[in-house]
Amino acid sequence: MTLQDVAHRYAVSVSPHLLSLVDPADPNDPIARQFLPSLEELKTLPEELADPIGDAVHSPVSAIVHRHPDRVLFKVVAACPVYCRFCFRREMIGPAKENALSKEDFETALAYIANHPEIWEVILTGGDPFILSPRRVAEVTGRLAAIAHVKVVRWHTRVPVTDPERVSDELVAALHAPGATTYVAVHANHPREFSPSVTRAIARLVEGGVPLISQSVLLKGVNDDVETLAKLMCAFVENRIKPYYLHHPDLAPGTSHFRIGIEDGLALMCELRKRISGLAMPTYMLDIPGGFGKVPLESANIEKTAEGWRIRDMRGRWHDYHDHRPSP
Repeated sequence: MTLQDVAHRYAVSVSPHLLSLVDPADPNDPIARQFLPSLEELKTLPEELADPIGDAVHSPVSAIVHRHPDRVLFKVVAACPVYCRFCFRREMIGPAKENALSKEDFETALAYIANHPEIWEVILTGGDPFILSPRRVAEVTGRLAAIAHVKVVRWHTRVPVTDPERVSDELVAALHAPGATTYVAVHANHPREFSPSVTRAIARLVEGGVPLISQSVLLKGVNDDVETLAKLMCAFVENRIKPYYLHHPDLAPGTSHFRIGIEDGLALMCELRKRISGLAMPTYMLDIPGGFGKVPLESANIEKTAEGWRIRDMRGRWHDYHDHRPSP
C-alpha cells in the first residue's frame, strides 16, 4: 500500500498557505497531520460509516438535509480548496465524486426551502461554500434572503484558515442581503492555524459586519491536550470569533487514528473549564451515528455502560455508542 492508494480513494489537496505552516522537522506536526495523507487512512473499522451522521436519511431533495424542524443544510458545492484527512463527508466530496450541484438541483433546493415556512435558518455547507466566486455567493445569499421566512443564512467554511486570500472585500460584501442575517462558522483545530494572513482575513469578515462563530474537531495528535485546546479557544476569542462547537470525531472511514474516547474528551473539557474564561468555552458535541442529530456530551444525555455509552437524542430516544479505538 502506498500514498497513491490513499489518494485514489480519498481526495487530496493542500494549499500553499497550509504547506508554509508545516514544520518539516516535526514528524508529528499538527498541521501536516490534518491535511497530508497517511497510510493509516486505508484502515477501515467495522463501525465506520460512509455517511456517519446520516445525511442521506434526512435528504428530501438533492443538496438539502432537513434534520431539525427550523433549519436545513444546503450543500451548495461538492469540493473544497483543501481536504481534511478526518472529514466526515470524505466519501461524498472531491473531484472524483459525482455529486456536483446542477442548476436544476439548485432550483429544486431553493423551492423546497421556500415551500417549508418552518425553516428559519439555512446552513451553507458542502464541500466548502467559500470556494464559490463572490458573484455566486451574492446570488445564493440574495435568493435565500428573498424567502420571507428565512431569517438566518449561515456559511460553514475552512477557507479563512486554509486559503485566506480568498476572503476578499468582494466576498465579504457578497455575504450580505436585505431580509436575512448572515453568520459565518470558521473551522480551525490548532492555534498555529491563526497566522498573520489568517487574522487579516478574519478581520475583513468581522469589520465587514459578519458575526463569526467557531467549529473545531477534537483530534488525536492535533489538539487532544488541554494546553493546545486552551490556546485554540483563546485564539478564536482574540480574533472576535465566539467559540461554538467542539465536535467529537465522527465514525468516518479511515479516521480511527484521529479518534479519542468520550471519557478522555470529557476529562479534557473538565480541565479546560478550569483554565479559560467562560467566553472561550465551546460546547462539546457528538453527532449520533445514523442521523439522530447532535447532543452535548457534558449533559444528562449521556450515560456510561459496561459496553460503552448510551446517548439520548433530541427526541428522547437512547442509542448505544461504542468507543472502539485502535491501540496506541
